[in-house]
Amino acid sequence: MIHKIGILSRWAFAGASSLLILLAVLLLISGMVGLVSAFNVSLNHGREEILQTISYVVIAIAVFDVAKYFIEEEVLRPKGKQSLAEARISLTKFMTTIIIAVFIEGLVGVFERSSKAPQDILYPAVLLVVATSMVVALGIYQKHSVGAEREKKERDLIG
Repeated sequence: MIHKIGILSRWAFAGASSLLILLAVLLLISGMVGLVSAFNVSLNHGREEILQTISYVVIAIAVFDVAKYFIEEEVLRPKGKQSLAEARISLTKFMTTIIIAVFIEGLVGVFERSSKAPQDILYPAVLLVVATSMVVALGIYQKHSVGAEREKKERDLIG
């Protein structure tokens, strides 16, 4: 029964990952169509659409990375075969992509709001603070997980 649940889980993650990849591609296409359409209207509309397209591309990359993470960790990798170092590296790569996406979204928001509605700059500023907090949290995680890896190696050598 547990084996069947594992297979079902892997298929569910594969399906969800495929859907995420499709949605990310559609987001990229939508961004490019919007950009081309805006430049057809006027150069000024095109400039405004560039920032929106950057947001779409960044979000699409983050969604691609989430799908890749699910495929690598939940579909392809056999359970229980991952060392602490592999888990740390995998999670670090994943979080780094998300952090970069949040930083870029915050920066794009600051540029958009500063020219259109400076009073609305609080949301993108908060995104930048959140992204900075995520970097700090990832650094703390890295420090503690490397320490745990070292302790495990020492225990394995002694025991």
